[in-house]
Amino acid sequence: MADDDDASKRAARRHEDQGERLDRELIELLNELRVVMPGVQVLFGFLLTVPFQQGFQRIDAFQRDVYFATLLLTAASAAFLMAPSALHRITFRAGQKPYLIRFGTRQTIVGMVLLALAMNGALLLLTDMLFHSLTVAITVGCSTTLFAWLWFGIAFRRLASGKTEW
Repeated sequence: MADDDDASKRAARRHEDQGERLDRELIELLNELRVVMPGVQVLFGFLLTVPFQQGFQRIDAFQRDVYFATLLLTAASAAFLMAPSALHRITFRAGQKPYLIRFGTRQTIVGMVLLALAMNGALLLLTDMLFHSLTVAITVGCSTTLFAWLWFGIAFRRLASGKTEW
């Protein structure tokens, strides 16, 4: 049964023309961005409210710097992740779809790297306010490793293996 499914998938892709492939790739890219953007928006919104909370004035210089870096990383992540949609809207029906897909893929990857850094920055800020240095180091180290492995490591390992299934 699985062999029949694989054969039908390969046949479907062989019959896909360049326009159909580009349409599919663009839809996939935009769907991936739809999944990521709510997380960026929630983190950014949270970070924008933090300075207005009681107790924010009691943070030390390190925590203030981490907060500001995290805020900037989140804003940059949002900019990179929204860029493909903006480009798509501006260049709609202008014959730019191949470029849009290449550009959008690069921008999405950069945006995801920035988002991972921002999320780890938020964890660093919060754990530094709540715990001692060892807990902070362990928490941020584990979180950074988790993001790096799940978001990038598995994919790069898979690509390096040369295995293809479709």
